Amino acid sequence: MTLLTTISNESINENLQKRWINAEIYTYIGGVLISVNPFRDLGIYSEEILQRYKSKNRLEVPPHVFSIAESAYYNMNAYHENQCVIISGESGAGKTEAAKRIMQYIAAASVGQDDSIQQIKDMVLATNPLLESFGCAKTLRNNNSSRHGKYLEIMFNNIGEPVGAQITNYLLEKSRVVGQVENERNFHIFYQFTKAASDEQRDQFGVQGPESYAYTSLSRCLDVQDMDDIQDYSHTIHAMQVIGLNAQEQNEIFRILAIILWLGNIQFVEMEDGNSSIADTGVTDFVGYIMAVDSSMVEKVMTSRIVETQRGGRRGSAYDVPLNPAQATAGRDALAKAIYNNLFEWIVSRINISMKARGNTSQIIGILDIFGFEIFEDNSFEQLCINYVNEKLQQIFIELTLKTEQEEYIREQIQWTPIKYFNNKIVCDLIEERRPPGIFAALNDACATAHADPAAADGSFVQRTSNLSSNPHFEARGAQFLVRHYAGDVMYNVAGMTDKNKDALIKDILDLIASSRNQFLQTLFPDRSDPNSKKRPPTAGDRIKSSAGALVNNLMKAQPSYIRTIKPNQNRSYTEYDQKAVLHQIKYLGLQENIRIRRAGFAYRNAFEKLVERFYLLSPATSYAGEYIWKGDPKSGCEQILKDTSIAREEWQMGVTKAFIKNPETLFALETMRDRYWHNMASRIQRAWRNYWRYKNECARRIQRFWKNNKEGLEFAKFRDYGHQILAGRKERRRFSLLSYRRFMGDYLDVNGQSFLGAELRSACGLGAVEHVAFSSRIQLLVSKLGRSSKLSPRFLIVVPTTIYFVTAGQKDGRTQCTLERKIQVITTKAISMSILRDDWVALNCNASEEGDPVFHCYFKTELAATLLRLSQASINMSLGATIEYSKKKDKKAQIKFIKDEAVSKDDVYKSHSVHVASGEPPSSMSRSPAMRKPGIVHPIIRGKLIQAGEASNKAKAVPKFSLAAQNLLANPTTASANEPASAPTNPSLPSPSKNLVEVKMYKAKFAFQGQEGEMTLKKDDIVELLEKDVNGWWLVKKDEQEGWAPNNYLEVASPKSKIPPTPKGVPLYPVSTPSTSSSTPIVPNILSSSVMADSTPFSSSDRAPAPWRKPVGNVSTGLADSIPTNSRTSRSLCNKAALPVSNKPKPAPPPLATKPSTPQGLTKPIASTGRYSRVGMQVNEHISTESSTASRQLSLAAVVRTCFLWSDPAHL
Repeated sequence: MTLLTTISNESINENLQKRWINAEIYTYIGGVLISVNPFRDLGIYSEEILQRYKSKNRLEVPPHVFSIAESAYYNMNAYHENQCVIISGESGAGKTEAAKRIMQYIAAASVGQDDSIQQIKDMVLATNPLLESFGCAKTLRNNNSSRHGKYLEIMFNNIGEPVGAQITNYLLEKSRVVGQVENERNFHIFYQFTKAASDEQRDQFGVQGPESYAYTSLSRCLDVQDMDDIQDYSHTIHAMQVIGLNAQEQNEIFRILAIILWLGNIQFVEMEDGNSSIADTGVTDFVGYIMAVDSSMVEKVMTSRIVETQRGGRRGSAYDVPLNPAQATAGRDALAKAIYNNLFEWIVSRINISMKARGNTSQIIGILDIFGFEIFEDNSFEQLCINYVNEKLQQIFIELTLKTEQEEYIREQIQWTPIKYFNNKIVCDLIEERRPPGIFAALNDACATAHADPAAADGSFVQRTSNLSSNPHFEARGAQFLVRHYAGDVMYNVAGMTDKNKDALIKDILDLIASSRNQFLQTLFPDRSDPNSKKRPPTAGDRIKSSAGALVNNLMKAQPSYIRTIKPNQNRSYTEYDQKAVLHQIKYLGLQENIRIRRAGFAYRNAFEKLVERFYLLSPATSYAGEYIWKGDPKSGCEQILKDTSIAREEWQMGVTKAFIKNPETLFALETMRDRYWHNMASRIQRAWRNYWRYKNECARRIQRFWKNNKEGLEFAKFRDYGHQILAGRKERRRFSLLSYRRFMGDYLDVNGQSFLGAELRSACGLGAVEHVAFSSRIQLLVSKLGRSSKLSPRFLIVVPTTIYFVTAGQKDGRTQCTLERKIQVITTKAISMSILRDDWVALNCNASEEGDPVFHCYFKTELAATLLRLSQASINMSLGATIEYSKKKDKKAQIKFIKDEAVSKDDVYKSHSVHVASGEPPSSMSRSPAMRKPGIVHPIIRGKLIQAGEASNKAKAVPKFSLAAQNLLANPTTASANEPASAPTNPSLPSPSKNLVEVKMYKAKFAFQGQEGEMTLKKDDIVELLEKDVNGWWLVKKDEQEGWAPNNYLEVASPKSKIPPTPKGVPLYPVSTPSTSSSTPIVPNILSSSVMADSTPFSSSDRAPAPWRKPVGNVSTGLADSIPTNSRTSRSLCNKAALPVSNKPKPAPPPLATKPSTPQGLTKPIASTGRYSRVGMQVNEHISTESSTASRQLSLAAVVRTCFLWSDPAHL
């Protein structure tokens, strides 16, 4: 807009309106971006549009918030200076959205793709949904209004990789927790939690719908248009997981939210003596339960206060003073606000711990997203603090863009025409100065002189404000006062200001929290002020003034970029442009003065030395072959460079210590010439080395050809074919058994390795340190029980050259222990029996034995059979038939019948000596042919644009770590089989809310309505069920089994009464310290539950076939893909946690609940599925491990190949 013909507020307004109507919401005033909220999705933040702004200066692309982010990131790398983006504007103008888009761009544009760098990027982006849930709320002006300020600092190393981040929080509006005006909402998280909480959370914390709580329902606004609280809740949970909050921390956070919600439901009634009493003691009982405190103490703290007298600075007597209902309500609300405020501070601190810098920090990009200027009908202490911070930000803008710039022109003796502007420093001094006392100082004095009586303190503050009348921006009006801010006049109400400024909890409430057995709740209140201290504790005004001062200092240390947001209307309409409201914003933002200074001023200025240092390459007089050769003074060097680059004389001026360049186009031209210089030099180096790298590439290709035909790969192919041969085309195959390439590990439990599980198994079997294990795997052993049918039970199977071991796992004396159950000599095995169908059952027919023949289910059956045949030198017979015959005992024969059943979808099902299994691949099937390899992508040297100075080349991506899913192993042989779910372990029952929750939305008729055909006739106060909402204002409702349409303005939500969940008798929240003896099932920790099988396909990529012999990265076991079921389920019950030692006091009896509609029939909790062990992925990774001598040789060859290709990429030169 610096090119406008007429510079006036009206012409600026007209230009913004035209662009806004054409969906062009961004405009520049020099380097300042003006953003007008469109109130709709324009589709301008996609990945495609983001790529258009990468490595482009702002004159090459249309105005956009991405361009501001690109400029900040580029300048940080090019000039090695800290950057900050200051976003300002009134509430609802789009500040938070702009901050999110800047984070989106920086995360996408910054270099670095390894795990730690990507994790920091993900965490930075995850802070948005998390802090929005806990720090944003619906207001009359904005559906997603930030009720706190935050300054996000992203830390980068010297090559531009993000290595950490830190968030500073400013002034959370905690008063919103306990009350909102009509048609506003509490913080989003309360509605997300009450609508989408899990069944377990509802049982544990008594969570009901938002209409059941006073803190969420009194404003009569439970839903927000275009906002899905249930979906947002899932985003919040995902953000917590990305940040690194574990399940225990998440559970404690939701416990705190439940405490706050139930605190709001404590109601007080006035007794005859004027004192207060709890209306429903059942609520306080339940609050005490979830807070883990004595419920009688909760009731006492809510209705009375202990007052101590002092005599001569010493403590006197203590009195128990009862509270009236108003005082009791204020104390209850103070506790709720303090808990939520401290919870929010803890979340911010926890985020900062997760995002702590993971390397040396060189530069920082700061993003300031802070609350906008606010003017309401009733403005109090919160609005004063918010508007004070906005005054400080406006002062920074004036200092850096208006005042400082003009002062610098005078100091540097630059020809300049001064421009008048309003300096708001006088308003900042009015609020923050100590001498003469400002508003904050007067508040502190009033709190100190009349600290015991809030009303007296407010009166003292009114008297002290009379001393401020000499300031032209202040006007006292009795119990109110007016401040003339830069954005408009605001009338503030004095009532309650001193109490809010003290911001202190009474001792009784702090003692209540300190008595809690919940450690997390105590963590939220770590410090308590010393009552005997003579020093005045800091007030809320002191803290916000200190925070604002620290923020200003941080911003002044960085190079700022500005985004000025404008709200086009107050109705959030995408078609309405309120010229009067926008004109007011244009005036107080000072856009007209900014345009005048930009047109008359200079876009760039820098010290002579720095300008010569940056652009010396552009003049033959200052450089030769990239070397600095100038011998004169820096000022003459600047003049020489500007002359040799043919920059017009009117485009620059020389000051006393700095060079000034008028237009940004000139600076961009210099930067482009500088970038081309290095680009051309890099091209020369590339041409000089190209022949050499061509030779290196040819060597690499020869190594690859040798690698593909090495001995180890052939051995795996031979072993695969041997597996086909022993089945001799007699058994149907699974699809994954016919893979073209697969690495046969054999030792899937890593008994030969150094893992904990391998060491335990080796010890249990009594194997020596050097004794080699040929095969190991998890199996399901068929166990016979007297008088009952046989059941499957998990075991470990270990095969050494001479012996077969069966091992079970359990826990003894709190320590995991593996026990040898049975061992069989390989030489005593006569035959291996399998069916002819595609199942995974195996029987080892041995010589006469008292224990009989083992029959088990093994996914690697073909590899097991091949291994045993090799160890026995083919002396064991292979028996395949429609049944498997085996000996239950020495002289008792039995058989298992196999039945083809297409109703079985994926896995086989065993019941009563019969196995049902679906059809598989034909018995004659053979492994598939290797897939054709996809040719590699050739990257061009130049990607159609100039390479920016300081831009890092593309780095090779780190190999992603392969994670194994957690796996449990049952050691109890009586565990239920796959088709008979096992019962879940018995846990102490927790308090459950009322089951009579509202399942449908019920509405009440406000007026009588006489319906016609197709419409519903209503009488006043009729209750109807909502079936459908139509955009035309008519709703489909149901009453007395009849449906019909009714006007929505005749209906209102029928809010049910709050209900208190019943609590099981005699069950405390925390288990007692005595050891539990309720279950004899051994406990196996997760370290013995490392998985070995999975559903994932053993391909590393779909576009090229992996080599069969390449090892996956890390200690990852892969297995024979002979039969990989996809529907197995995780076995349970071996991870029960020990009880926590706490009080044995029983839980209080639940209060009576009001009548609610009963839960519909048939809605029951789903039963957790149990069954066989789940499988871990047998994914064949194409990278090379260093676990064996062969793998070491592979690594050496791979290193050569990787090095060759790395040097062949021109981007690495």
